[in-house]
Amino acid sequence: MLKLFGMIQALESQMQVPDHRDLSFEDRFGMIVDTEMIIRENKKMNSRLKTAKLAQSAAIEDIEVKGARGIDKSTLAALATSDWVRLHQNVIISGATGVGKSYLACALAHKSCRDGFTVVYERVSRLLEGLSLARVDGSYNKRLAAIKDKDVLVLDDFGLAPLTAEQRRDLLEVLEDRYDRGSTIITSQLPIEHWHEIIGDPTIADAILDRVVHNSHKLHLKGESRRKTKAKDLQLAS
Repeated sequence: MLKLFGMIQALESQMQVPDHRDLSFEDRFGMIVDTEMIIRENKKMNSRLKTAKLAQSAAIEDIEVKGARGIDKSTLAALATSDWVRLHQNVIISGATGVGKSYLACALAHKSCRDGFTVVYERVSRLLEGLSLARVDGSYNKRLAAIKDKDVLVLDDFGLAPLTAEQRRDLLEVLEDRYDRGSTIITSQLPIEHWHEIIGDPTIADAILDRVVHNSHKLHLKGESRRKTKAKDLQLAS
């Protein structure tokens, strides 16, 4: 069975619109094929988004660039092309809590899905906990392979707590697997210059930063917490 549901849908639509009868066979057939392709691409995109499991429903078109948020319009426009994914580059988003780091990361990841790339979202604490459990049940290599295969990995909230010896080794494994093969988005409240402290081991810290920082676009968000701003708006509206 060919499952040409888009073509069937387009044909039924043409039969219900009298104006389509005046078109040539070639034009009508072209419209039917276009509809089939659009529906197939939409299904693939929805499948990629479902697999990505992004923490927030975010779109690059909704990102605010006005004000002193630290988001440069030209930089955002360049990232929106997803060329950084094609070139296996990374994105580091830093800033205080609540300024929109996770939202921006999810918006970039969402645009990557729309552009045909595979994505997976992970909170760093849960990823490291999952890898620890995977080591126990024997699925460690399988878990690493699943992350390695994705075009874009989102590591959200890096640096909330110091890493243990096992955690920093696991993080290095993840980033080593992806080096020059995939792209990683990292969000953190900590400026990059303080990452050594949170990682703990100078040698491993150097190795991690070497695989992420030098090939990355760096965005430092500023301003008041968006959660705080929304709370103020609700108080004013009540």
